[in-house]
Amino acid sequence: MLAAMREGQVDRYGAERVLNVVAPVSDSDALEVDRLLEEKLGRLSLTAWQPRNMAWHASQIVKQVDPGAETAAARMAHEGRKVTLDHGVYAQSRISADLPSDVASAAFARVDAMARKLRLGDSSRNLDQLRADVFADLLLGNDPGVTVPQSAAMVYLHMPIDTALSMSETGASIDGIGPIPATYAREIMTNPKSIWRKVLCDPATGNPVDLGRSSYRPTSTIRTLVEVRDRMCVVPWCRRPARHCDFDHQQQWTKDHGSTAVDNAGPRCRKHHRLKNAPGWINHYDPAHGTSSVTTPLGVTYTDKRETVLEPRPPEPDNEPYWVQFRCSEAGSSSRWCS
Repeated sequence: MLAAMREGQVDRYGAERVLNVVAPVSDSDALEVDRLLEEKLGRLSLTAWQPRNMAWHASQIVKQVDPGAETAAARMAHEGRKVTLDHGVYAQSRISADLPSDVASAAFARVDAMARKLRLGDSSRNLDQLRADVFADLLLGNDPGVTVPQSAAMVYLHMPIDTALSMSETGASIDGIGPIPATYAREIMTNPKSIWRKVLCDPATGNPVDLGRSSYRPTSTIRTLVEVRDRMCVVPWCRRPARHCDFDHQQQWTKDHGSTAVDNAGPRCRKHHRLKNAPGWINHYDPAHGTSSVTTPLGVTYTDKRETVLEPRPPEPDNEPYWVQFRCSEAGSSSRWCS
């Protein structure tokens, strides 16, 4: 990373994002993280060098190098949670809150879902304005004028069974956010309002078991498996959680006679779903291998490869499949494990 900065591959903002992730570890471990990160980025596409993606990969390496430091930093950050008010110009001010990632994500998902539902009958406000108005109404105890299902405020957490049983300190992550300390994940898991759901994964590939069906509309099981497997929109630069994306047939249902099955599906956010077949855009996604590429009308190609749910493990005699679990969190203090 240091060499990349000297060569101009990483700008100041990207470097700061990585430094914030590496801050909890010792100087010697930081150098090791730097070495491993540069080695990993060298194997990946240019998309991996985007600041948010670099921070994502750095957090995974920090967990591998020093899980204890990451847990201590998460504890300190949690103790520093707060709400701040910053008065700006033109009679506009900003309210911001530092919250645990699962709670913040669930809260935003609920506000977003309410805003999108309101937008169906309100063309006078754009989506950002609707989110701001819903946010204010909820804080002030006013009725936003719309309700959404409880599932609209869910956040998925993935965790290998050995981490859940405290036999390992690796593998826990929240979709759309990234790795979290195993200790924190186990605390979320043991919430008395949690509901567990197990997903069988192939230990050789780390991917969930495949299912399929013959009709156009996917069953909840197929949709859930696609969401668990891909976790985010398949467009390389988009990190919108899969549960808030459209179920996209890679081989089109009508034109290409594509099947409604896990091996022909991928999550695309509404914006990128509409853009998929727009003139000048070339999109390709391989659900089996998790490789994705997008070529823009300017001829620039971006590629990416999804992270597996579990780290693939070398084959062992009589190796049994591993169970991986995920969980949903509602906005506020309650939480649920869900499908």
